[in-house]
Amino acid sequence: MNSDWEKFSSLDQEAWRKKLTPEQYRVLREGGTEAPFSGALLSEKRDGTYRCAACEALLFSSDTKFDSGTGWPSFDQALPGAVLLRSDISHGAERTEAICARCGSHLGHVFDDGPTQTTKRYCMNSVCLTFKPQKE
Repeated sequence: MNSDWEKFSSLDQEAWRKKLTPEQYRVLREGGTEAPFSGALLSEKRDGTYRCAACEALLFSSDTKFDSGTGWPSFDQALPGAVLLRSDISHGAERTEAICARCGSHLGHVFDDGPTQTTKRYCMNSVCLTFKPQKE
């Protein structure tokens, strides 16, 4: 087990509550969802990278972002090894949950209806991400 995982997995819920905003905690640590079309990164179009808001792990490149029309930032692929997928049968439907490989935080869900060759749509909550623009 790598030291990053040990560092973040050892944080108790109170430490996460201190580190994150209430909305980030609700979505990242409790598996919630932000309201559609409410996220700050939905319309972000600059070149750069997206990181986990909980642990700052690199997750996505702006090259993979597209407008899915669903109300959440969408990507057709994650950076290698950055996101883990697991079955989610909550809310009466079977879906694929995307979690940060580094800290285990909930990011959103992945669907097989993407418009690119990957056929993937990583539908992520803005509150789970931070954006770093590429230096020009």
